Amino acid sequence: MTHRLFPLPLLALACQTPAPQIDDAALRLHHDAIVVDTHSDTTPRFQDPTWDFTERHDTGHQDLPRMREGGLDVQFWSIYMGKTEGKGAAIREAIERIDAVHELVRAHPGDLGLARSAAEVRALVAEGRVACLMGVEGGHIIEDSLAALRSYYELGVRYMTLTHSFHTGWADSSGTNLPPEPLHHGLTAFGEDVVREMNRLGMMVDVSHVSDQTFWDVIRVTRAPVIASHSSVRAVADHPRNMSDEMLRALAEGGGVVMINFYSGYIDTELVEPIRALFGRLAPRIAALRDQHADDPRARARAFRDLFAAEQIPRTSLDVLLDHFDHAIRVAGPDHVGVGADWDGVASMPQDMGDVSELPNLTRGLLARGHSPETVRKVLGENLLRVMAEVERVAGLSR
Repeated sequence: MTHRLFPLPLLALACQTPAPQIDDAALRLHHDAIVVDTHSDTTPRFQDPTWDFTERHDTGHQDLPRMREGGLDVQFWSIYMGKTEGKGAAIREAIERIDAVHELVRAHPGDLGLARSAAEVRALVAEGRVACLMGVEGGHIIEDSLAALRSYYELGVRYMTLTHSFHTGWADSSGTNLPPEPLHHGLTAFGEDVVREMNRLGMMVDVSHVSDQTFWDVIRVTRAPVIASHSSVRAVADHPRNMSDEMLRALAEGGGVVMINFYSGYIDTELVEPIRALFGRLAPRIAALRDQHADDPRARARAFRDLFAAEQIPRTSLDVLLDHFDHAIRVAGPDHVGVGADWDGVASMPQDMGDVSELPNLTRGLLARGHSPETVRKVLGENLLRVMAEVERVAGLSR
């Protein structure tokens, strides 16, 4: 999730050019593999009674028909809200959003299933159903309460991003564009307790959005592998939301996995500044719309969609996205890279990757760059499932 000046889903803003032809071998591999994505912000739409998940839509990045077309088998839905006012407000919103995921699954039992373990993911995929999981995006959503953290786990949340684009009371953030001044210089003692409790529960620790020092504190404290649910690499695009080679190696040494983010504003060096400037220009209008519709999330979503529909957000190429996968596979290793696109949380996806239906282009591109079918299967989903199973194993040892 990026540019959290706006908390609700964005439009897919540009028309798609015809995708390169995908040969039969690439398509067979893609649809035979278990394809996992660890970050989608489509979740708020589940709370809109006028939006039908089972219909194909012309806006946004994701719905069931396009997921089927794109061969996406497993989706972690993001449980996110920005800064909230009043004690309990974030927890209440989180529960409502978690409930929306449960209700979506309940309404479509033939197509969807709620997974609570790696084994349940595999079982649902074998049945031909999409495995749905959840990740809480931002430690502010637990409101400094380990009881809230434990309750989210019981409701099916299987990872938590320790921060979003702002510091919490116990962990520093990377910010969205430029790193903010450190508040804690990493994790506080309570932040370390959060990591330990996540290890005990079997909830994956997510280091996307955290500051560099927070990352290193997590690596020091954790007993289980960690994930970066939607981060790319700094060697290709030097952005604070991306990971350095040193961080990639440390993540891999601990058995973790980096899930590559698709956002043009993070992954293309030539677009970082133009997109940053565009959102700087739009910031007052975004803030005004947020205030105007503070009590009506659906009206706020419509207003944001109208605003961004009028803008031409630059888009990078699929080759630039593949450069991030190439570099991460080379530095972290083929066992430590996955997919965390940030569907409906960003304003600009690469060409030939405009929505989830175009995911087979990733498989085609990885094979064309010389990666073996075994490596591609790992990147598409096996790496994340391995980490999830290991986090469960570590938790079992402590119970």
